[in-house]
Amino acid sequence: MLAPSLPIRILGIDPGLRITGFGVLDKIGQQLNYVASGCIKTPDGELPERLKVILNSLSEVIAQHQPDQVAVEKVFVNVNPQSTLMLGQARGAAICAVVLANLPVAEYTALQVKQAVVGNGHAKKEQVQEMVQRLLKLSSTPSPDAADALACAICHAHGGQGLGALATAGYRMKKGRLI
Repeated sequence: MLAPSLPIRILGIDPGLRITGFGVLDKIGQQLNYVASGCIKTPDGELPERLKVILNSLSEVIAQHQPDQVAVEKVFVNVNPQSTLMLGQARGAAICAVVLANLPVAEYTALQVKQAVVGNGHAKKEQVQEMVQRLLKLSSTPSPDAADALACAICHAHGGQGLGALATAGYRMKKGRLI
């Protein structure tokens, strides 16, 4: 008889300066179980104060849910360099919360996340929301930001670092595929 797999708790983070999504799931063997999700909304105001809200709020999420691993969506290059820079700072605040909790961080592009969850790296937000709802057997559709965070956690669970599903050392990504 096979020994039961120990659950691995994964926190997914979709960083944003206005809204940072988070999603927590447990992976037991190949089964994924929804734990929690939500959004951290920052108030209008000065950038340092908004970053502090992201850092403190994610620290609370980590303390409450005690994840074993964390998956964060990588910043994409935007048409507006100022927006890209500010998004990068929000992402930095999120990663700081994770590092302060001494947790391992895996990073995935939006293309990798969508490919893993929908099967199409160029899927629309609504498709991601629907697939997250189906995969986690949720009674309702999660908000776009929470769905993106859960999708990031699902991506990590299906092929991420440390889970043994995909050995990626020595490979590189091209068009969302390992080569």
